[in-house]
Amino acid sequence: MPPTSASVPRHLAVIMDGNGRWAERRRRPRIIGHRAGARAVNVCIDFCLERGVRALTLFAFSSENWGRPQEEVGALMKLFMNALDREVEELNRRGVRIRFIGERERFSAGIRERMDAAENQTRANSRLDLVIAASYGGRQDIALAARALAIDVAAGRLRAEDIDEAAIASKMALADLPPPDLFIRTGGDQRISNFLLWQLAYTELWFTELLWPELDAATLQLAIDDYARRERRFGLTSAQVADAAPENSPA
Repeated sequence: MPPTSASVPRHLAVIMDGNGRWAERRRRPRIIGHRAGARAVNVCIDFCLERGVRALTLFAFSSENWGRPQEEVGALMKLFMNALDREVEELNRRGVRIRFIGERERFSAGIRERMDAAENQTRANSRLDLVIAASYGGRQDIALAARALAIDVAAGRLRAEDIDEAAIASKMALADLPPPDLFIRTGGDQRISNFLLWQLAYTELWFTELLWPELDAATLQLAIDDYARRERRFGLTSAQVADAAPENSPA
């Protein structure tokens, strides 16, 4: 993935929170909020394409969301299926690669077929990696990585003493993408809610009271501007970061 300007995150991760509350405040069914939230997804994709963000990971449906009322889950699945039917062609035209992470087997056969078709159709695109986390959980992601490494050890392909952070990272979802540089959560809650627990270790976090359907480019720009002002030290001192900056490198 080509580098972007230091002031623009290469990889943006988003928890799209507040759809239900947006609808309830308008005395409308929660599913109306989810429909409005789908429009906000397009705002976010447009922004990333315009600003040069190279990867966007959206938390669409957590592994815990299956416990919501069946009526709401069913409506969400229908909305998900309709979005796949409606949006993929345009995203492909714009150079967006679509990917899904999470327990795909929990979805219906019809949705799984659409997921596969979207990934296959857009596989060669490189302008933006759009990752949809669906039936996903961060703890689950880590557990699956540990299981994969255990299988390798049992098969003799790997020694237990060779398991390190790099080995674990290679088995995680999004192993081929850089970790998120910036995490945004709408809706007012200030937690990461089992989303990309491994990958967010050094990610800059940004929270807003704005509900997801209210998202606009101006809000996203506020987050980017705040990100650009932060010093990312990754455990080093400010002096070490300054010494390592490209402008201080010998010619």
